Amino acid sequence: MRVIMKGLRLSIFLYTFLYFITYFFDSEVLTRVHAIIGLIMLCLAAIHLKLNHFKLPLFLLLTGTTIMLSAEGFIPKNFQSGLLQMSNIIGLLAVVPMIGWVLRSEPYIEDIIGLAHNMLNTSRKFYAGIMLFTHINSYFLLFGVIPMMYQFINDILKKEQGEAWEKFKGTALLRAFALSTLWVISIPSFAFAVEALNASLSKAILQGFCITAAAMIMAIIFSYFEEKRYGVDLTAEIKSEMDTVLEQSPNRKEQICKTLEFGLLFITLFGSIFLLYEMLAVELMILIPLVIIIWSGIYFLVKKKPKKLLAEMNNYYVNGLSGQSYQFSVLISAGVMIFSMNQTGIGEAIVNGIYAMQEVVPFINILYFLPLIVVVLGFLGLGPLTVMVLVAGILESISLPYPPELVVLSVTSGSAISILLSPLIMPVIVLSGTNGLSPFKNGIKFNYQYAIMLYVLVQVYVQWMVHV
Repeated sequence: MRVIMKGLRLSIFLYTFLYFITYFFDSEVLTRVHAIIGLIMLCLAAIHLKLNHFKLPLFLLLTGTTIMLSAEGFIPKNFQSGLLQMSNIIGLLAVVPMIGWVLRSEPYIEDIIGLAHNMLNTSRKFYAGIMLFTHINSYFLLFGVIPMMYQFINDILKKEQGEAWEKFKGTALLRAFALSTLWVISIPSFAFAVEALNASLSKAILQGFCITAAAMIMAIIFSYFEEKRYGVDLTAEIKSEMDTVLEQSPNRKEQICKTLEFGLLFITLFGSIFLLYEMLAVELMILIPLVIIIWSGIYFLVKKKPKKLLAEMNNYYVNGLSGQSYQFSVLISAGVMIFSMNQTGIGEAIVNGIYAMQEVVPFINILYFLPLIVVVLGFLGLGPLTVMVLVAGILESISLPYPPELVVLSVTSGSAISILLSPLIMPVIVLSGTNGLSPFKNGIKFNYQYAIMLYVLVQVYVQWMVHV
């Protein structure tokens, strides 16, 4: 089994490495080797995970191969292309954890909270603060921000127990992370949707940010009525706990320095990706990981912690890569299925079906249904990224009569709603493992009303823009 693990780690590393090499150096031999390594990775992952935990990748791979055989017969070149279809998103996912190394190297969140304590002294302000910090940190940690922020909040509110408090904390964290899928560029599902649908990055980010701002205000209003429904006064307890935390906090000068440093980190990472994308003719899915690698390296060099960087890299290679084998296997298998489906002309059939439906019901269009499709797939256990790969992978072969930015917002809103509700995907599962409540309660019970209003909010904007 140790040999399988070593082989799995090495195959994931080589598959990711060859993605960057073959992007800049076109070589038929390297491309063939890249695909073979992807197939080896699938086989090793199947042995490592056992068949019981490999059902989804196996189903996607067999479905894709069957479609390919029935459409054109087995053509090795097509199978090779399918194995490489999702290499860009695997390259991004393999590199994104480097951002977390930077954030965990200093107590940035603790110092920011300590500095902003006067702005967090009521339940509404504290809820807004949790959402804001979680949302910003999702840029660095993806859904890993949920357990990190929960533990941090628990350290502040360690004495506060009960369903009212858990709903207060859990909904703030889950809603904040869910909304990050609407515009945060380091969220793989958003980046993939923008790239696959050929949308304007600046427009997609701007509209997603505006919807997010409105949805956050809506979440704060929801929290007010939820607190009233429980009949508890959270503000008094929050003030008391914040005073206790302040007694143990470091000096104000250090808090200011760490807060400014965190702001600089955010601006340099976000700004460099955005500016370079606008300036250079480089695809977003190759630009983001390259910027992350350079940005992280510069950080550890400036901090004079090269040994820390090497230690993080070694730990990630030994312990982190194999942990992503399931997700990577799903993506490679989904790539085979998407490539096969796009060869069958399914995109044209979908477009014709949409036009036929609009002739019967003129005011209905596909943008109403895209979020719901994503949500349904989420309830079948497919995570936001897998769903985005399947849906956007098919949509990219379709010429829809709508601005691509609206299509991006429509499908990403489905991801956000799926994260809020589905008890079968990772954000809700991680939150439940952290706070001890059931996934059903953390998801559907606590968030179904908010999710409905989020769908309405997005559709009001999308349909207004379509008709304008």
